[in-house]
Amino acid sequence: MLNFLRFKTIYFIVSGILILGSLYVILAWGLVAGIEFTGGTLINITYKNERPAISTIKGALADFGLLGLEVKTIEDKGINLRISEKNISSDLEQQITEKLKTTGEIEEDSLSFETISSVIGKELKGKTQIVTILSVLVIMLYIGLAFIKVARPIPSWQYGLSSLLTLLQDILITLGVFAVLGKFYGVQITIPVVTALLVIVGYAINDKIVVFDRIRENLLKRSASSYEEIVNISLNQTLVRCLSTSATTLLVLFSLFFFGGESLKYFALALITGITVGTYSSLFLAAPLLVGWLKLKERKLNRP
Repeated sequence: MLNFLRFKTIYFIVSGILILGSLYVILAWGLVAGIEFTGGTLINITYKNERPAISTIKGALADFGLLGLEVKTIEDKGINLRISEKNISSDLEQQITEKLKTTGEIEEDSLSFETISSVIGKELKGKTQIVTILSVLVIMLYIGLAFIKVARPIPSWQYGLSSLLTLLQDILITLGVFAVLGKFYGVQITIPVVTALLVIVGYAINDKIVVFDRIRENLLKRSASSYEEIVNISLNQTLVRCLSTSATTLLVLFSLFFFGGESLKYFALALITGITVGTYSSLFLAAPLLVGWLKLKERKLNRP
């Protein structure tokens, strides 16, 4: 049987370094918001025959100096262009259209320009923040209520707090990765990436609940054992389940990342990062945090 708790101090140090590193890059470099949040212009094209490479399209439009140009493949022969500029003149629109026609034969009436207002972007940003905060708070409340019957030796609300802290780490590290990618490769935080972050919250909390639920079962069955022993036994019992579930999910996500097209690339990458970190926090952080709090409480009680 593996002794998960033997190196819990190392787990905490590693997590601390990752959290501080993520905070630094997010605060220093920031996150590059997509046009869904900042406003901009969407251009959709469908080609008749073979779709040109993304580099070909970017090269054709290079002379226009378009701000925040991002090119993604959609469907079989479609291309989606995102530009940070909100007010494109009719003359520039015509020039872009003519230039795009040189990259390949375009389906008739398939070329369209759509402007996204910055007001809509601000509204989306506000709603996204509200949904994320509410989701995390409801999850914490649910865990606190679900574990109310095992209030000893750890209060039930600490299960919820442990889940919340480790979830914040999962999201923070994922955002840190996107801050680095945004700085060096211009990768943006778009609606699919935000969707992936919400999926990460649900997936990671499921792993943590599986571990906590096994701890609850063992607390009722093994009342003579110490809390530390019960936590270690529970982690060993759930290890294979957590790793196998994550591995099969990651297998699909890596397939999406490499073969799913440009539109799914960063959605898959966000999930790959979040699920990897979430599995780590479920096994090596969430339950060891509870043991650490209990030992801290015991030291305070035993202090003369």
